[in-house]
Amino acid sequence: MPRLILLLPAVVLASVLMPRIADSQATLGPGPKVSISAVTQSIPTLLQWVKVDVPYYREIIPQRSNGRVEVKLSTWAEMNLAGTEILRLTRSGQVDISASPLTYVAGDVPLLDGADLAGLNPTIEQARKVVTALVPVANKEMERFNTKIIGTLPFPAQVFWCRKPVKDLADLKGRKIRTFGTSLNDLVGALGAQAVSITFAEVYVALERGVADCGITGTASGNAAKWYEVTSHIYTLPVGWSVTAYYVNLAWWNRLDPAVRKFLEDTHKEMEDKQWALGAELSQDGIDCNAGRPTCKLATLVKDRPMTEVKPIEADKALVKKILTEAALPAWVKRCGSRCGDIYNEVLAPITGVRYTPR
Repeated sequence: MPRLILLLPAVVLASVLMPRIADSQATLGPGPKVSISAVTQSIPTLLQWVKVDVPYYREIIPQRSNGRVEVKLSTWAEMNLAGTEILRLTRSGQVDISASPLTYVAGDVPLLDGADLAGLNPTIEQARKVVTALVPVANKEMERFNTKIIGTLPFPAQVFWCRKPVKDLADLKGRKIRTFGTSLNDLVGALGAQAVSITFAEVYVALERGVADCGITGTASGNAAKWYEVTSHIYTLPVGWSVTAYYVNLAWWNRLDPAVRKFLEDTHKEMEDKQWALGAELSQDGIDCNAGRPTCKLATLVKDRPMTEVKPIEADKALVKKILTEAALPAWVKRCGSRCGDIYNEVLAPITGVRYTPR
Protein backbone atom coordinates (compact mmCIF):
# COMPACT_ATOMS: atom_id res chain seq x y z
CA MET A 1 0.00 0.00 0.00
CA PRO A 2 1.39 3.46 -0.81
CA ARG A 3 2.77 5.27 2.21
CA LEU A 4 0.16 8.00 2.06
CA ILE A 5 -2.77 6.74 4.07
CA LEU A 6 -5.19 8.30 1.62
CA LEU A 7 -3.89 6.19 -1.27
CA LEU A 8 -3.13 9.11 -3.60
CA PRO A 9 -0.16 11.46 -3.93
CA ALA A 10 -0.56 14.69 -2.00
CA VAL A 11 -0.59 16.82 -5.15
CA VAL A 12 -3.43 14.78 -6.66
CA LEU A 13 -5.31 14.89 -3.36
CA ALA A 14 -5.03 18.65 -3.21
CA SER A 15 -6.62 18.95 -6.64
CA VAL A 16 -9.42 16.58 -5.64
CA LEU A 17 -10.08 18.27 -2.33
CA MET A 18 -9.83 21.89 -3.48
CA PRO A 19 -12.30 22.15 -6.38
CA ARG A 20 -13.80 25.53 -5.59
CA ILE A 21 -10.86 27.89 -5.21
CA ALA A 22 -11.73 30.88 -7.38
CA ASP A 23 -9.40 33.12 -9.35
CA SER A 24 -10.66 36.18 -7.46
CA GLN A 25 -10.70 36.60 -3.69
CA ALA A 26 -13.74 37.66 -1.69
CA THR A 27 -13.63 41.36 -0.84
CA LEU A 28 -15.98 43.80 0.84
CA GLY A 29 -16.79 47.40 0.01
CA PRO A 30 -17.23 50.34 2.40
CA GLY A 31 -19.90 50.29 5.10
CA PRO A 32 -20.51 49.99 8.85
CA LYS A 33 -18.01 47.99 10.88
CA VAL A 34 -18.88 44.46 12.00
CA SER A 35 -17.34 42.91 15.13
CA ILE A 36 -17.40 39.11 15.29
CA SER A 37 -16.63 36.72 18.13
CA ALA A 38 -15.30 33.32 17.06
CA VAL A 39 -14.24 30.20 18.99
CA THR A 40 -12.86 27.46 16.78
CA GLN A 41 -10.08 24.94 17.58
CA SER A 42 -9.48 23.11 20.85
CA ILE A 43 -5.82 24.04 21.42
CA PRO A 44 -3.53 26.63 19.78
CA THR A 45 -0.90 24.14 18.58
CA LEU A 46 -3.22 22.46 16.06
CA LEU A 47 -2.11 23.25 12.52
CA GLN A 48 -5.74 23.82 11.49
CA TRP A 49 -5.61 26.79 13.86
CA VAL A 50 -2.09 27.95 13.02
CA LYS A 51 -2.26 27.66 9.23
CA VAL A 52 -5.88 28.54 8.45
CA ASP A 53 -8.00 29.96 11.27
CA VAL A 54 -5.50 32.46 12.66
CA PRO A 55 -4.37 33.89 9.29
CA TYR A 56 -7.93 34.21 8.00
CA TYR A 57 -9.72 35.52 11.06
CA ARG A 58 -6.97 37.82 12.32
CA GLU A 59 -5.40 39.03 9.08
CA ILE A 60 -7.09 38.08 5.80
CA ILE A 61 -10.70 38.86 6.73
CA PRO A 62 -9.86 42.31 8.20
CA GLN A 63 -7.61 43.11 5.22
CA ARG A 64 -10.01 41.99 2.49
CA SER A 65 -12.89 43.80 4.17
CA ASN A 66 -10.81 47.00 4.23
CA GLY A 67 -10.97 46.97 8.02
CA ARG A 68 -14.74 46.70 8.03
CA VAL A 69 -14.86 43.23 9.66
CA GLU A 70 -12.97 42.55 12.88
CA VAL A 71 -12.83 39.12 14.53
CA LYS A 72 -12.06 38.31 18.15
CA LEU A 73 -10.75 34.75 17.86
CA SER A 74 -10.26 32.27 20.70
CA THR A 75 -9.56 28.56 21.22
CA TRP A 76 -11.72 26.33 23.38
CA ALA A 77 -8.86 26.16 25.88
CA GLU A 78 -8.72 29.94 26.25
CA MET A 79 -12.46 29.99 26.95
CA ASN A 80 -12.32 26.89 29.20
CA LEU A 81 -14.82 25.10 26.97
CA ALA A 82 -15.44 21.51 25.95
CA GLY A 83 -16.32 20.70 22.35
CA THR A 84 -19.77 19.51 23.38
CA GLU A 85 -20.61 23.06 24.54
CA ILE A 86 -19.76 24.81 21.29
CA LEU A 87 -23.09 24.51 19.50
CA ARG A 88 -25.04 25.59 22.58
CA LEU A 89 -22.77 28.60 22.97
CA THR A 90 -23.42 29.56 19.35
CA ARG A 91 -27.12 28.86 19.57
CA SER A 92 -27.47 31.21 22.54
CA GLY A 93 -25.59 34.00 20.76
CA GLN A 94 -22.64 34.07 23.15
CA VAL A 95 -20.40 33.62 20.09
CA ASP A 96 -21.16 34.39 16.45
CA ILE A 97 -18.96 31.78 14.72
CA SER A 98 -17.62 28.54 16.14
CA ALA A 99 -16.18 25.19 15.12
CA SER A 100 -16.39 21.73 16.63
CA PRO A 101 -16.35 18.14 15.30
CA LEU A 102 -19.77 16.90 14.24
CA THR A 103 -19.58 14.01 16.65
CA TYR A 104 -19.02 16.40 19.57
CA VAL A 105 -22.29 18.23 18.94
CA ALA A 106 -24.30 15.20 17.82
CA GLY A 107 -25.86 15.03 21.27
CA ASP A 108 -27.79 18.14 20.25
CA VAL A 109 -28.23 17.29 16.55
CA PRO A 110 -27.90 13.47 16.16
CA LEU A 111 -28.15 13.66 12.37
CA LEU A 112 -24.69 15.25 12.21
CA ASP A 113 -23.04 12.07 13.50
CA GLY A 114 -24.03 10.31 10.28
CA ALA A 115 -21.31 12.04 8.25
CA ASP A 116 -18.39 10.58 10.20
CA LEU A 117 -19.50 7.28 11.72
CA ALA A 118 -16.65 5.02 12.80
CA GLY A 119 -15.40 3.19 9.71
CA LEU A 120 -17.78 4.95 7.30
CA ASN A 121 -15.17 6.83 5.26
CA PRO A 122 -11.96 4.94 4.49
CA THR A 123 -10.60 7.92 2.54
CA ILE A 124 -10.64 11.66 3.03
CA GLU A 125 -12.06 12.17 -0.46
CA GLN A 126 -15.14 10.16 0.47
CA ALA A 127 -15.43 11.97 3.80
CA ARG A 128 -15.69 15.29 1.98
CA LYS A 129 -18.30 14.00 -0.46
CA VAL A 130 -20.36 12.61 2.41
CA VAL A 131 -20.35 15.75 4.55
CA THR A 132 -20.97 17.98 1.54
CA ALA A 133 -24.05 15.92 0.69
CA LEU A 134 -25.33 15.99 4.26
CA VAL A 135 -24.88 19.70 5.04
CA PRO A 136 -28.00 20.98 3.16
CA VAL A 137 -30.16 18.42 4.96
CA ALA A 138 -28.45 19.09 8.29
CA ASN A 139 -28.95 22.85 7.98
CA LYS A 140 -32.71 22.38 7.75
CA GLU A 141 -32.51 20.42 10.99
CA MET A 142 -30.25 23.01 12.60
CA GLU A 143 -32.67 25.86 12.00
CA ARG A 144 -34.50 24.55 15.08
CA PHE A 145 -31.32 25.20 17.06
CA ASN A 146 -30.80 28.72 15.67
CA THR A 147 -27.56 27.60 13.97
CA LYS A 148 -26.23 27.00 10.48
CA ILE A 149 -23.15 25.32 8.97
CA ILE A 150 -21.16 27.62 6.66
CA GLY A 151 -18.11 25.42 6.10
CA THR A 152 -16.48 22.11 6.98
CA LEU A 153 -13.00 20.79 7.66
CA PRO A 154 -11.38 17.45 8.46
CA PHE A 155 -8.63 16.53 10.81
CA PRO A 156 -5.98 14.02 9.71
CA ALA A 157 -6.85 10.33 9.66
CA GLN A 158 -8.07 9.24 13.10
CA VAL A 159 -5.90 6.34 14.18
CA PHE A 160 -4.84 4.38 17.27
CA TRP A 161 -2.00 5.65 19.49
CA CYS A 162 -0.90 3.07 22.06
CA ARG A 163 1.47 2.93 25.03
CA LYS A 164 2.41 -0.70 24.27
CA PRO A 165 3.00 -2.61 21.01
CA VAL A 166 0.01 -3.33 18.78
CA LYS A 167 0.03 -5.31 15.55
CA ASP A 168 -3.68 -5.39 14.66
CA LEU A 169 -7.17 -4.69 15.99
CA ALA A 170 -7.27 -8.01 17.84
CA ASP A 171 -4.44 -6.71 20.03
CA LEU A 172 -6.73 -3.99 21.36
CA LYS A 173 -9.05 -6.42 23.13
CA GLY A 174 -9.26 -5.59 26.81
CA ARG A 175 -7.43 -2.26 26.51
CA LYS A 176 -8.82 1.08 27.70
CA ILE A 177 -9.07 3.30 24.62
CA ARG A 178 -9.76 7.02 24.64
CA THR A 179 -12.59 7.86 22.28
CA PHE A 180 -14.65 10.92 21.41
CA GLY A 181 -18.23 10.38 20.38
CA THR A 182 -20.68 7.53 20.61
CA SER A 183 -19.87 5.99 17.24
CA LEU A 184 -16.25 5.34 18.21
CA ASN A 185 -17.56 3.82 21.43
CA ASP A 186 -19.57 1.39 19.28
CA LEU A 187 -16.44 0.45 17.36
CA VAL A 188 -14.23 0.03 20.41
CA GLY A 189 -16.88 -2.02 22.21
CA ALA A 190 -17.21 -4.33 19.20
CA LEU A 191 -13.45 -4.88 19.35
CA GLY A 192 -13.73 -6.09 22.93
CA ALA A 193 -11.98 -3.01 24.29
CA GLN A 194 -13.18 -0.46 26.85
CA ALA A 195 -14.03 3.03 25.62
CA VAL A 196 -12.86 5.86 27.88
CA SER A 197 -14.25 9.35 27.25
CA ILE A 198 -11.54 11.95 27.90
CA THR A 199 -11.38 15.52 26.59
CA PHE A 200 -8.58 16.12 24.12
CA ALA A 201 -6.66 18.47 26.43
CA GLU A 202 -6.57 15.80 29.17
CA VAL A 203 -5.55 12.78 27.09
CA TYR A 204 -1.78 13.34 27.43
CA VAL A 205 -1.92 12.94 31.21
CA ALA A 206 -4.36 10.01 30.94
CA LEU A 207 -1.95 8.15 28.66
CA GLU A 208 1.03 9.09 30.78
CA ARG A 209 -0.62 7.71 33.93
CA GLY A 210 -2.15 4.64 32.32
CA VAL A 211 -5.75 5.81 32.74
CA ALA A 212 -5.94 5.00 29.02
CA ASP A 213 -3.87 2.37 27.21
CA CYS A 214 -4.51 3.86 23.77
CA GLY A 215 -6.17 6.89 22.28
CA ILE A 216 -7.85 7.69 18.99
CA THR A 217 -7.02 10.99 17.32
CA GLY A 218 -5.51 12.39 14.13
CA THR A 219 -1.99 11.51 13.03
CA ALA A 220 -0.93 15.16 13.31
CA SER A 221 -3.40 16.18 16.03
CA GLY A 222 -1.76 13.83 18.52
CA ASN A 223 1.60 15.15 17.36
CA ALA A 224 0.48 18.71 18.16
CA ALA A 225 -0.51 17.56 21.66
CA LYS A 226 2.79 15.63 22.07
CA TRP A 227 1.17 12.23 22.43
CA TYR A 228 4.38 10.78 21.01
CA GLU A 229 5.93 11.41 24.44
CA VAL A 230 3.48 9.05 26.16
CA THR A 231 2.83 6.43 23.45
CA SER A 232 5.13 4.17 21.45
CA HIS A 233 3.07 2.64 18.62
CA ILE A 234 0.67 4.16 16.10
CA TYR A 235 -1.68 1.84 14.19
CA THR A 236 -2.51 3.79 11.05
CA LEU A 237 -5.92 2.35 10.20
CA PRO A 238 -8.26 5.31 9.58
CA VAL A 239 -11.49 4.94 11.56
CA GLY A 240 -12.72 8.48 10.92
CA TRP A 241 -11.66 12.06 10.13
CA SER A 242 -13.09 14.05 13.05
CA VAL A 243 -15.06 15.99 10.44
CA THR A 244 -15.76 19.44 11.83
CA ALA A 245 -18.04 22.32 10.88
CA TYR A 246 -17.95 26.08 11.18
CA TYR A 247 -21.26 27.09 12.76
CA VAL A 248 -22.94 30.49 12.94
CA ASN A 249 -25.73 31.85 15.11
CA LEU A 250 -28.58 31.91 12.59
CA ALA A 251 -30.39 34.96 13.94
CA TRP A 252 -27.14 36.96 13.89
CA TRP A 253 -26.29 35.62 10.42
CA ASN A 254 -29.65 36.61 8.97
CA ARG A 255 -29.37 40.13 10.40
CA LEU A 256 -26.06 40.80 8.65
CA ASP A 257 -25.83 43.12 5.70
CA PRO A 258 -26.25 40.78 2.68
CA ALA A 259 -22.88 41.96 1.32
CA VAL A 260 -21.15 41.07 4.59
CA ARG A 261 -22.90 37.71 4.72
CA LYS A 262 -21.81 36.91 1.14
CA PHE A 263 -18.26 37.99 1.95
CA LEU A 264 -18.09 35.71 4.99
CA GLU A 265 -19.73 32.84 3.15
CA ASP A 266 -17.27 33.03 0.25
CA THR A 267 -14.32 33.39 2.63
CA HIS A 268 -15.35 30.32 4.61
CA LYS A 269 -15.63 28.29 1.41
CA GLU A 270 -12.04 29.27 0.67
CA MET A 271 -11.03 28.32 4.22
CA GLU A 272 -12.84 25.01 3.76
CA ASP A 273 -10.83 24.18 0.66
CA LYS A 274 -7.57 24.96 2.43
CA GLN A 275 -8.56 22.92 5.47
CA TRP A 276 -9.41 19.82 3.43
CA ALA A 277 -6.13 20.03 1.52
CA LEU A 278 -4.30 20.45 4.85
CA GLY A 279 -6.08 17.44 6.35
CA ALA A 280 -4.98 15.33 3.40
CA GLU A 281 -1.37 16.43 3.64
CA LEU A 282 -1.19 16.09 7.41
CA SER A 283 -2.48 12.51 7.45
CA GLN A 284 0.81 11.20 6.07
CA ASP A 285 2.97 14.01 7.38
CA GLY A 286 1.83 13.26 10.91
CA ILE A 287 2.90 9.64 10.53
CA ASP A 288 6.28 10.63 9.10
CA CYS A 289 6.92 13.14 11.87
CA ASN A 290 5.90 10.78 14.67
CA ALA A 291 8.11 8.07 13.20
CA GLY A 292 11.09 10.44 13.03
CA ARG A 293 11.41 10.43 9.25
CA PRO A 294 13.20 13.22 7.37
CA THR A 295 10.16 13.53 5.08
CA CYS A 296 8.40 15.31 7.97
CA LYS A 297 7.44 18.83 6.83
CA LEU A 298 4.61 20.35 8.86
CA ALA A 299 4.20 18.62 12.21
CA THR A 300 6.91 18.26 14.89
CA LEU A 301 9.70 15.84 14.00
CA VAL A 302 10.13 13.30 16.79
CA LYS A 303 13.87 12.77 17.19
CA ASP A 304 13.96 11.31 20.70
CA ARG A 305 12.23 7.89 20.81
CA PRO A 306 10.37 8.06 17.48
CA MET A 307 7.17 6.05 17.33
CA THR A 308 6.72 2.70 15.61
CA GLU A 309 4.29 2.89 12.69
CA VAL A 310 2.13 -0.23 12.31
CA LYS A 311 0.41 -0.37 8.94
CA PRO A 312 -3.17 -1.69 8.73
CA ILE A 313 -3.83 -5.20 7.48
CA GLU A 314 -6.57 -5.94 4.97
CA ALA A 315 -8.46 -8.15 7.42
CA ASP A 316 -8.81 -5.20 9.80
CA LYS A 317 -10.16 -2.94 7.06
CA ALA A 318 -12.83 -5.57 6.37
CA LEU A 319 -13.54 -5.91 10.10
CA VAL A 320 -14.09 -2.18 10.53
CA LYS A 321 -16.56 -2.18 7.62
CA LYS A 322 -18.35 -5.16 9.16
CA ILE A 323 -18.62 -3.37 12.52
CA LEU A 324 -19.92 -0.26 10.74
CA THR A 325 -22.65 -2.24 9.00
CA GLU A 326 -23.66 -4.44 11.92
CA ALA A 327 -23.06 -2.15 14.91
CA ALA A 328 -22.13 1.51 14.39
CA LEU A 329 -24.67 2.37 11.67
CA PRO A 330 -27.68 0.63 13.30
CA ALA A 331 -26.77 2.10 16.71
CA TRP A 332 -26.68 5.61 15.23
CA VAL A 333 -30.09 5.16 13.58
CA LYS A 334 -31.47 3.92 16.90
CA ARG A 335 -30.18 7.08 18.61
CA CYS A 336 -31.23 9.38 15.79
CA GLY A 337 -34.53 7.83 14.74
CA SER A 338 -35.80 5.94 11.71
CA ARG A 339 -35.95 9.15 9.67
CA CYS A 340 -32.15 9.34 9.89
CA GLY A 341 -31.93 5.85 8.42
CA ASP A 342 -34.05 7.01 5.49
CA ILE A 343 -31.91 10.13 5.02
CA TYR A 344 -28.75 8.03 5.16
CA ASN A 345 -29.97 5.61 2.50
CA GLU A 346 -31.20 8.41 0.23
CA VAL A 347 -28.32 10.89 0.60
CA LEU A 348 -25.21 9.04 1.82
CA ALA A 349 -25.50 5.37 0.82
CA PRO A 350 -25.00 6.17 -2.90
CA ILE A 351 -21.63 7.68 -1.91
CA THR A 352 -20.50 5.15 0.71
CA GLY A 353 -21.79 2.01 -0.95
CA VAL A 354 -23.09 0.85 2.44
CA ARG A 355 -26.86 0.77 3.01
CA TYR A 356 -28.69 0.79 6.29
CA THR A 357 -30.99 -2.18 6.73
CA PRO A 358 -33.56 -1.98 9.54
CA ARG A 359 -33.19 -4.86 11.98
